[in-house]
Amino acid sequence: MSSTSRNEPPFRADHVGSLLRPQGLMRARREHEDGRISAEELRHREDEAIRDVVRLQEEVGLQSATDGEFRRASWHMDFIYQLGGVSKAPGDMKVEFQNAEGKVEFTPAALRIDERVTLDHTIFGEDFEYLRSVTTRNTPKLTIPSPNMVHYRGGRAAISEEAYPEMDEFWTDLTDAYAEEIRRLGELGCTYLQLDDTSLAYLNDPRQREQIAQMGGDAEHQHETYIQNINRALSGKPDSMNVTTHMCRGNFRSSWVAEGGYDYVAEALFGGLEVDGFFLEYDDERSGTFEPLRFVPGSKMVVLGLVTTKSGRLEDKNLLKRRIEEASRYVDPEQLCLSPQCGFSSTLEGNDLTHDEQRAKLELVVQTAEEVWG
Repeated sequence: MSSTSRNEPPFRADHVGSLLRPQGLMRARREHEDGRISAEELRHREDEAIRDVVRLQEEVGLQSATDGEFRRASWHMDFIYQLGGVSKAPGDMKVEFQNAEGKVEFTPAALRIDERVTLDHTIFGEDFEYLRSVTTRNTPKLTIPSPNMVHYRGGRAAISEEAYPEMDEFWTDLTDAYAEEIRRLGELGCTYLQLDDTSLAYLNDPRQREQIAQMGGDAEHQHETYIQNINRALSGKPDSMNVTTHMCRGNFRSSWVAEGGYDYVAEALFGGLEVDGFFLEYDDERSGTFEPLRFVPGSKMVVLGLVTTKSGRLEDKNLLKRRIEEASRYVDPEQLCLSPQCGFSSTLEGNDLTHDEQRAKLELVVQTAEEVWG
C-alpha cells in the first residue's frame, strides 16, 4: 500500500499505553497495602518492572514506550485525585460491563469537587522523568485522562455549587490546570502525550446519552462542549509535543460498557478536536464502520485499533491488512497507523490474556505495520 515510515508520533505501529502488571509487582502492591514494605521499596520494585517493560517494547520493535501505567491502580483516577479541589467520594454508581460470558458489575471510584480546581504539582512528572531515563531508542509516551473524565461520571451533581455557581468557571479552572500541566510536561521533555477519553466514544451510544439527560446534562451537545474544553487545555501546548487522544467504550477485565459507531460525534470530533492523531477502537462490530473516518482532515492521523486486548486469540495478519485497506477508502492510507484497540490493563487487574499473548499481539502489530507501510 505504501512505503512511508513515520518518525514522529503516532507511529505506524503503536499501542495505547497500559500493559499487564507482572506478578512480582502485584505482590509488591499487596505487601505495601499490608504495611510489609515501605513506599520507597514499592517504588523501587516499580522502577525495576518499568525498566523491564520498556525493554519489551523496544525488543518487539515499537517506536514508542510507556511505563505500562505500572504505578497506577486505574488509568484515570490516580491522575484526577491529584488535582487540587478534587476529593474521593463514596462510590455508589454501579457500571455494568459486558463480555462474551455475560455481565460484570463494577462500582468505579467516585469523586467530588468541593473547592476550586488547581494544579498543585506536576502530576506524573517524576514518573515521566524515570520513563525517559530508561528508554534507549524509543520515544517515551505519557498517558493521562482527558479533562472530560473529571466531569463525565458525576456531572453537575459532583461539583459543589458553592465552589462553582456557574459551570463556565469550573471548565475555565479545569482547562487552565490542564494547560499548565501540559506546559510543565513539555519542560520535562515530553514530546508524546495521549489524552485518554471514554466519554467521546460512550456518547455514540443512545443509552449513554439517555443517562446524561437523566442526570440533567445536555446529551445532544455534550460532546461539543467536551471538544471545546480539550482544545482550551491544549491551546498553549509546546510545538515539540505531539498529542493524541484514545477513545474506547470501556475496558475492565476483558469487558466493555458502550457500543455504537463513531457516527454521532464524528463530524465535530474529527474536524474540531485539535490533536495530532486519534486512537480508535475497531476490534469488533461494536465500533461500527470506517465510514465516519471521511470527516478526518488531511492533517491528522488515525490509529486503527484492530487488534483486541480483550482476549489472547491472535488476529489473522491478512485480515488486518484487508481492514486497513477498507479504512483507506475513507481516509488517505498515509494517515493510518495500527495498534491494539485499548490498553491491556486499564486497571491493575488486567484483561484476560497472558504476558506471552500480550507480547505476541504487540509483535503482530509491528509486523503488520512493516508489511503495509514499510
